[in-house]
Amino acid sequence: MQNLPALLLLCVAVCSAYPADRAAEDEDSMELVQQYLEKYYKLAKETKPFVRRRDHGPVVEKIREMQKFLGLEVTGKLDTDTLEMMRKPRCGVPDVGDFTTFPGMPKWRKTHLTYRIINYTLDLPRDAVDSAIEKALSLWQEVTPLTFSRADEGEADIKISFAVRDHGDFSPFDGPGNVLGHAYPPGPGIFGDAHFDDDEQWTRDTSGTNLFLVAAHELGHSLGLFHSADPSALMYPVYRADTDLSRFRLSQDDVDGIQSLYGSPPGSPDDPVAPTESVTSGPGTPAACDPALSFDAVSTLRGEILFFKDRYFWRKSLRTLEPGFYLISSFWPSLPSGLDAAYEDTSKDTVFLFKGNQFWAVRGTEAQAGYPKGIRTLGFPATVGKIDAALFDKEKKKTYFFVGDKYWRFDEKRQSMEPGFPRQIAEDFPGVDPKVDAAFEAFGFYYFFSGPSQLEFDPNARKVTHTLASGSWLNC
Repeated sequence: MQNLPALLLLCVAVCSAYPADRAAEDEDSMELVQQYLEKYYKLAKETKPFVRRRDHGPVVEKIREMQKFLGLEVTGKLDTDTLEMMRKPRCGVPDVGDFTTFPGMPKWRKTHLTYRIINYTLDLPRDAVDSAIEKALSLWQEVTPLTFSRADEGEADIKISFAVRDHGDFSPFDGPGNVLGHAYPPGPGIFGDAHFDDDEQWTRDTSGTNLFLVAAHELGHSLGLFHSADPSALMYPVYRADTDLSRFRLSQDDVDGIQSLYGSPPGSPDDPVAPTESVTSGPGTPAACDPALSFDAVSTLRGEILFFKDRYFWRKSLRTLEPGFYLISSFWPSLPSGLDAAYEDTSKDTVFLFKGNQFWAVRGTEAQAGYPKGIRTLGFPATVGKIDAALFDKEKKKTYFFVGDKYWRFDEKRQSMEPGFPRQIAEDFPGVDPKVDAAFEAFGFYYFFSGPSQLEFDPNARKVTHTLASGSWLNC
């Protein structure tokens, strides 16, 4: 155990700021400060505490190191901002710079990982915990070749648990506030596991401690990342309660860090084995900035967005400015052209594509065996001959199928159509044109395409928030 990262955060119980040269007046407080620096900034244990009127020495240098790392004014003194930062809730793993990985750069030697939720907090329903963990892992999946599946029993690569105080790993939690969780780098046994302090008040929003945000950070450690000094990064050690959850994405620092270990996702512009030769637009090919442009289908794929039209598709990465333009057959020779609908089930790393009364499944650039299948296997009646559009909600694990002026809802967990459907589109999606050509979900919003226009719809507020041109995603 001596080679594991130090995981215990000691918070300084001091009521007011004071300069370092007066620190000897409060011996008890300075003992806590010294322990904090020992645990998180490698201050040697035998180092003597502060000496009056001294502006240098190992303790002062470590305070400066901490201030620099956390983006504070570098004074070497325990000023108000420094003490306030020490009191903030945070991760229990020590601090190092940039997107640094653990010593020796441990990483998983495979791309498909299993995870198991060993126990649950009573603060949230079980399905809310399941959703938060899956959403956290999907952040990392979208920008790497990694995929994840959940195991309900037995061994798993990453084991997730809630615990209080001493929980058997020699790094006890400290009650409400302060340390929120900690995790171990990739490897066998306890390595890769993530632990959450159940003395916190875990919530879906930021009224308490948001489980998704903390889980995404800790699981970054489980995948091999250490802490970042970039305050905008998910891997910054201090918890930020003011985060906009509806539009949260990894920072470029996070992406650079995880891709330094695992590379880019298959099919991305950075993937050397992916077919990346774009088609040249010409007579008979759709033009991205045609004001009359409409799409046959839209789907996400491992963090990118695919816009299908006739025999072609645009591939838009949020990490690059210009979209690529390709033949469907250059990626998936077995797929038909003129698709009707498409959606990505992110929990299965699979895109489903529909034409007529059949549908296909692909993972990356690989078509899946056993397809095409008939849409009636999903529970549609014989009266439905084709799907107009499909949309997968990552939070709810539900797929919405739009047919004419009605829609069905499919439960991906149970693999069955939900009772009570179809329902009227106009009734449940007020303001949305009942003729939907394509749809997808991103950043917590639903995007509905109808002809050359698209609508951004907030499913929580149940209202349209923006009207845009269909080609706006293609930099038009």
